[in-house]
Amino acid sequence: MKYIGPGFITAALVLGPGSLAVASKIGANYEFRLLWIIPICVLFMAAFTMVSTRIGLSSDFTLIQLIREKYGNAICTIIGIGLFVVAASFQAGNSIGAGMVFGEIFHSSSAPWVVFFSLTAIVLLFFKTFFRILEGIMIVMVGLMLISFAITLIISRPDVSLVLDQFDFTLPEGSQFLALALIASSFSVAGAFYQSYLVQEKGWDKSKSKSHERESLSGIFILGIITATVMLVGASVLFPQGIQVNSATEMGKTLEPIFGGYASLIFMLGLFAASFSSLIGNATLGGVLLSDALNVGRKLESPNVRYVIMSVIVIGALVAIIFGSLPIELIVMAQGFTIIVGPLIGFMLYLIAVDNAKKDRLKLGLPLQIVLILGLILLLVLAGANTYNIFIQ
Repeated sequence: MKYIGPGFITAALVLGPGSLAVASKIGANYEFRLLWIIPICVLFMAAFTMVSTRIGLSSDFTLIQLIREKYGNAICTIIGIGLFVVAASFQAGNSIGAGMVFGEIFHSSSAPWVVFFSLTAIVLLFFKTFFRILEGIMIVMVGLMLISFAITLIISRPDVSLVLDQFDFTLPEGSQFLALALIASSFSVAGAFYQSYLVQEKGWDKSKSKSHERESLSGIFILGIITATVMLVGASVLFPQGIQVNSATEMGKTLEPIFGGYASLIFMLGLFAASFSSLIGNATLGGVLLSDALNVGRKLESPNVRYVIMSVIVIGALVAIIFGSLPIELIVMAQGFTIIVGPLIGFMLYLIAVDNAKKDRLKLGLPLQIVLILGLILLLVLAGANTYNIFIQ
């Protein structure tokens, strides 16, 4: 248990309400036909997370500092600002998800709950043991998600033979956009990049590297299991009835007339865990990486870092309260920055790993290198698809 931490934080910050909305919508629209995408995403996410973990264990310098030393300050600034903008843009969705769940449960407006949970996150920032608190919250939230969605899956009783029959590595007609969204939400190279920071914040070193790598991978596998579980529930319950959903919150409400308030409440608690953990984790990622890129701090106890993290939380809360949803302009802006930042940080992560391997600081076998290169190609494909959707279509 003492090795649990960074991998679960990465899983929790990646697995937000947006990821659950995409998974539930895919299940409701295409049954089990896109389930095969999840293990592929887990493979790429695991490879980049493992390499990031090894870099964090093998160096006293952060990834941004290693990039700055070898490739200059300009690239670091692009990475830091890009990830901050992406984090701030999507933060409204996390705030809305956390507030909406309790608004639905207590039949009230979601705005007061958005304020409450945002203030709670800000207060937690200023505890001296913030990393330990963050770690504990993420482990509890991931556990709550796992239990909530597993119980809902057991109640829904998916047809195992049909699951295996539809696991055929094909894309149904019209599913391409949702398939790309699933890949983008499950294979988060930004989350993998941040893993090296979490490893160093934890104080780990190379003395027990195998245990640390296993912990990191366990968080990624759980990420895949939870995403698959939500898709299976949508496919088992909503697809047969022709019910289509546009958000994970809608899915929770849709389950109520089918299973009763009990299953709906369990699902909504899992959705809250996804929203609140991403609210804190996403802000922490954006704040830490921007602070390090601007050379004003990198440790969570640094006041500068905490103020930047707080700014992400405040931006998300304000957008959630003023607009009530994530404005399309913010989504486009976040996708625009993702086009640049995603492949860039994946490429930088790979180059730093190769450089460290040449200096015998870490192991980077041929199979792992092949998976990383295929992952970089996938990131470029995603960037190309986003470019087409935003600027051409």
